[in-house]
Amino acid sequence: MGFKSDIEIAQECVMEPITKIAEKAGIDEKYLEQYGKYKAKIDYNLLKESDAPNGKLILVTAINPTPAGEGKTTTTVGLADGMQKLGKKVMVALREPSLGPVFGVKGGAAGGGYAQVVPMEDINLHFTGDFHAIGAANNLLAAMLDNHIYQGNELNIDPRKITWRRCVDMNDRQLRFIVDGLGGKTNGKPREDGYDITVASEIMAVLCLASDITDLKARLGRIIVGYTYGKASEEKPVTAHDLHAEGAMCALLKDALKPNLVQTLEHVPAIVHGGPFANIAHGCNSVIATKMAMKLGDYAITEAGFGADLGAEKFLDIKCRMAGLTPNAVVIVATVRALKYNGGVPKADLNKENLEALEKGLPNLLKHVSNIKNVYKLPCVVAINAFPTDTKAELDLVEQKCKELGVNVALS
Repeated sequence: MGFKSDIEIAQECVMEPITKIAEKAGIDEKYLEQYGKYKAKIDYNLLKESDAPNGKLILVTAINPTPAGEGKTTTTVGLADGMQKLGKKVMVALREPSLGPVFGVKGGAAGGGYAQVVPMEDINLHFTGDFHAIGAANNLLAAMLDNHIYQGNELNIDPRKITWRRCVDMNDRQLRFIVDGLGGKTNGKPREDGYDITVASEIMAVLCLASDITDLKARLGRIIVGYTYGKASEEKPVTAHDLHAEGAMCALLKDALKPNLVQTLEHVPAIVHGGPFANIAHGCNSVIATKMAMKLGDYAITEAGFGADLGAEKFLDIKCRMAGLTPNAVVIVATVRALKYNGGVPKADLNKENLEALEKGLPNLLKHVSNIKNVYKLPCVVAINAFPTDTKAELDLVEQKCKELGVNVALS
């Protein structure tokens, strides 16, 4: 008998009503807005009105991503479930999945195996509509920009210098670079344009850094959409505020700003909110979600996208600086398979023992460990996301090299 798939495991889970999960997390009913039986939004005013002390913050990051996958989300959820078994009050804070990767090679972002957040299908598909609201706000700004040009262009915007693109939450390369505004003078001004995936919209990054609705509106107003006619020394930036767009955009985002509450397979409360990519933004869930998890739990476990050299550094350099946060510990996830891949082994041969390639790939992990420990001065542990094909000799080699740097290793 083979292993069960992620979706089979998720569908077998008997979820607890979201009201019970909220009660477990200590969320008063007045802050809860239910989206069916197993999802809810949390009013961000809870942060301002709660006098509970902040819990400890644990960041989960990883080595550089490889096609084999490292398992940050799986490790994050598994760590939370494990700490709950030890009697700790734990909260998980994750990013929301994008439909692009969900329908692409990567797949969903709700964890895997017996370490998942549920309802898995809902979280991976539409969820509570946050990404649709972000897409609508993004495209409203694009529409107002083009309409301003069509109606006389009082701001003297140069259509060749427009930097704001439309978006759709899908991998659709046909839309990346387009010409629009065709169909005669009643249908707009023809120009080059394009679509980004919704999670790459600046609005996603803005929403995830905002502290409340007032802060969100101010940040939206500062978005630069293009530049005026003139030489480089004469051109002026044009903002969403210049177009009087931030108020309407903010109205579209009023519910998307509220974090979403779900649960793990073992009923640990999980806040899943926001999802900017780390390669073009800061790659973390929202500031509100992380702060709320810290306020509600003795331990808040969160993750940052891609490897420690990208997502974790942006988490520490951007999100933590802006929000006044400092992690109490960092977990660096690695797999023997990925380290062998970094050592030159083809993906098809990763299941075979290869100590020579593993030793060649280990500097990747060790550099991440050194950065966290010696540059950021944070306590860290390496979590080896173990596979049945890993041999004792391979696992021992990873542990030996990490201990030479004074860092402990745990199998997960």
